Amino acid sequence: MYYYLQVHLDYLEAGANVIISASYQATIQGFEAKGQEAETLIKRSVEIACEAREIYLQRCAKGYWDFLDSPKIDRHPVLVAASVGSYGAYLADGSEYSGNYGASVTLETLKEFHRRRLQILANSGADLIAFETIPNKLEAQAYVELLKEENIDIPAWFSFSSTDGTNVVSGDPITECAKIADSCSQVVAVGINCTPPRLIHGLILSIRKVTNKPVIIYPNSGETYNGETKQWEKTRGETEEDFVSYVGKWRDAGACLFGGCCRTTPNTIRAISRALFDKSS
Repeated sequence: MYYYLQVHLDYLEAGANVIISASYQATIQGFEAKGQEAETLIKRSVEIACEAREIYLQRCAKGYWDFLDSPKIDRHPVLVAASVGSYGAYLADGSEYSGNYGASVTLETLKEFHRRRLQILANSGADLIAFETIPNKLEAQAYVELLKEENIDIPAWFSFSSTDGTNVVSGDPITECAKIADSCSQVVAVGINCTPPRLIHGLILSIRKVTNKPVIIYPNSGETYNGETKQWEKTRGETEEDFVSYVGKWRDAGACLFGGCCRTTPNTIRAISRALFDKSS
C-alpha cells in the first residue's frame, strides 16, 4: 500500500490539485473471483489517497513546499476523486477501448454491475466520483440513472475516450454522450481522457456545443493500447514538451481542468502546471 501512497504524493508534489484513487479496475466481481474482501479493498483505495493528501498538506504547512522543484503557484484545495472504470475495464479484454460489450449486455446489466461499487465509493470519504474512459453512451446512461437512483450526494465528472476525434470509441458521437452527462445535475464536469493529445482540441469544441459545464481533459501519451497483447504500443507518443505545447490551445478552446492519463507521469503534471502558471503570470 505504501507504493500507492507514494505515487499520490509524487503527483501532488508535481502540482496536482486532484488525485484519483486506484480503483479504476477495482470491482466487487473481480475481487470476489480472487477470494478477496472486495468492499474493504475498494474503500481502502480512497483512504490511501486521502492519507496522501493529509501528508502533503502537513508538509506544505511546515514550509516543505519551498524545497520542492515545482512551480511557485497559489495552492488550491486538494480534492480526492474516486475512480470508476468501465465494465470493459473489469473484463480486461480491451473492450474498454472499443465499447463493444455485445448484445447481451444491457442497460440493466451495467447498472447492476456498477451499483454496489458506486455506493461504496460515494461513502468512502472522496470529494467526488470520476467516471473515466467511458466507451459508449449506454454506460453513460447507466451511470446517470445510478446517480439518481442511489441519491449520490457528492458530485461527479464524466470523461469519455476517443480514437477519431469525433466519436467515442464505440462510434457513438461525442455530442450525444456529452448530452447525457449534461442532463444529470450531479455531473459537474464533462470531458475526455485516455485519448491521444492531437485529438483533444476538436473534442473540446464538440463538447462545448452541447454543455456549459466545465470541460475536463486528461489525455494519454498518444500511444495505442493493444487489447490482445495487453501492451502499449509506441505509435505516436508525445514527449512532455510536445504534450504541454497543446495546453494553451485546449484552454483557449474552452477546457478548464487539465491532467494526464495512461503513460503520462508526474513530470507531465509538473510541466502542465508550469505552462498554466506561466501563461497566467
